[in-house]
Amino acid sequence: MSGIWRYFVAFLVWPGLIGGVLLGWLYMWIARKLTARLQGRRGPPFYQPFFDFVKLLGKQTLVPDGVSRITFHALPLVSLVATGIALALIPVPGNPLQSFAGDVILLLYLFEVPVICDVLAGYVSRSLYGQVSSAREALLSLGHNLPFLAAVVALSMHAGSFRMSALHAAPWGPVHVAAFLAFLVSIPARLKSNPFSIPNAEQEIVAGTHIEFNAAPLAFFELSHAVEMVALLGLFFVLFVPPLASQWLSVLVYAAVSIILLLLVTFVAVITARIKANQALWFYWVWGGAAAAAAFAAAVIW
Repeated sequence: MSGIWRYFVAFLVWPGLIGGVLLGWLYMWIARKLTARLQGRRGPPFYQPFFDFVKLLGKQTLVPDGVSRITFHALPLVSLVATGIALALIPVPGNPLQSFAGDVILLLYLFEVPVICDVLAGYVSRSLYGQVSSAREALLSLGHNLPFLAAVVALSMHAGSFRMSALHAAPWGPVHVAAFLAFLVSIPARLKSNPFSIPNAEQEIVAGTHIEFNAAPLAFFELSHAVEMVALLGLFFVLFVPPLASQWLSVLVYAAVSIILLLLVTFVAVITARIKANQALWFYWVWGGAAAAAAFAAAVIW
């Protein structure tokens, strides 16, 4: 397979948009089903995320007065494309794309694009609720990015490279333990899950940064969130699960690790209540900062 076709397949087929969307819908259904069961409800059928997407596509798009139509339609698309490219860079099992020097840095930039798009979406909507949510999203990103970036950078220091394949192949050591904890605590906030669902607190600010978005733009924002979930869980697998001899075993372990982590995050979301923004920031700067410092210290010593 030529280099161009590798990029094409990785971005559009697997692990890119098509594979990421289908897997993201599955993850969304698992999370919603587990939440419903823990709350004594039946929950939706497995095809519900797909039906929700199709239903939104069939609606008429209404752009609020005074809002740029180009920006209104571009933000969700930019968010989706960025998450799709990020997913294509992660060397999960079956990815035909070869790792290249500096792809870790590019990946970290791409992970921040959906956050920036969410912040901009709240402000351009001209909604008071959306602007409050954007401020919360920007504030929370200052917290969860500390342990998230520290985990990846510390592992890069340990591997001596900013190449994803080098991080995946790096031998396990104390730096992995500290980076594991730092990465783990950042996941709920990046997924806007309880107790860190502060930017999209329905009881306080209705629908968060997407309050004025509807129809296709809202559908693509939801799609971007689903693909981002797949990318985040895939990155966790690559960073903390060493290469396996068998390709099929890698696929099984990848699926198992992703689902177990998803179930853990969902369980924590169900049994906890939403905390305040200052409490979340304190948590990430104290405990997340401690995990980040431990990861850097381990990377320097070992």
